[in-house]
Amino acid sequence: MLRRRTVLALPASALATSVWSQGTAGRPVRLVVGFAPGGAADSIARVIAQALGRQLGQQVIVENKPGADGILAAQDVQRAAPDGHTLLWGTNTALVQVPSTRAKPPYDPFKAFTPISSAGQFSMFLVTSPAVKADHVKALLDEVAAHPDRYNAAFSNSAAQLAMIQLLGPRKAVYVRYKGDVPALTDLVGGHVHMIWTTGTSAPAFVKDGRAKALLTLQPQRSPLLPEVATAAEAGLGELTIRAWAGVFGPAGMPPETVAKLNGELQAALRRSDVREQLAAQGFEGYGMGASEFAAFFKEQYDSFNRIVKDNHIRFE
Repeated sequence: MLRRRTVLALPASALATSVWSQGTAGRPVRLVVGFAPGGAADSIARVIAQALGRQLGQQVIVENKPGADGILAAQDVQRAAPDGHTLLWGTNTALVQVPSTRAKPPYDPFKAFTPISSAGQFSMFLVTSPAVKADHVKALLDEVAAHPDRYNAAFSNSAAQLAMIQLLGPRKAVYVRYKGDVPALTDLVGGHVHMIWTTGTSAPAFVKDGRAKALLTLQPQRSPLLPEVATAAEAGLGELTIRAWAGVFGPAGMPPETVAKLNGELQAALRRSDVREQLAAQGFEGYGMGASEFAAFFKEQYDSFNRIVKDNHIRFE
């Protein structure tokens, strides 16, 4: 009886290590990424994979499965054994946009996947053309309200589109979709579009040489990339709930001890100063969350996205 109580009292970390090592020592971990090699999301995933591999003492291989808004990557992980050796680099696109806007969603993200940990969020800035005279966001909003449909708002992903819709509220603007931030910013500098939520990898170069102005950051705190740019709260706008985030998920049914092991090692990796510096250089603020905290954050983001989509009758092509 005493022996049984002693076994049950073992620390969760010890149990996790034991379960992880049974028959899997040295076996590579796959981090499946639904984006093509070379892009911002892929580059950041590779930093995370390398750091996690060092923590686990096992190789973590990035496997790219681009296309279909991340569905191919997500379904690959959905079909995998829930042993912690196949993970999904999850973002808004595959885990929020796809299941909430398809008439027949390919999966239910809450039933098909296990949230493990946040990896962090992409820096996002509201950037305007030099042709826009407003020097602060409230002046911009007043100008858009006074001249309906005169202003064009560019976007290259669903998070940026919804963040713009949430910012503008009832004010009318013409929304223009681009395949990437760089062509959108090029048109913005040329005066063809007037504003865009763009990433920290693209915005600083355009802002620092005067080709564009940054009026707001989407993060709840100022970004070291452009520390002079105010947050929504500082600008008197309240909170903008949409975030351009990324995290790590596994298939449904992962044992709690495996989730705990991966969560702990990923959080440890994200606390390393060298890892944070590598991520920050690419416009990504790296931080981990406990598994339950991340699950709650994911649900909040999903609900916020859906609310904006339904209230504004948005359709994604």
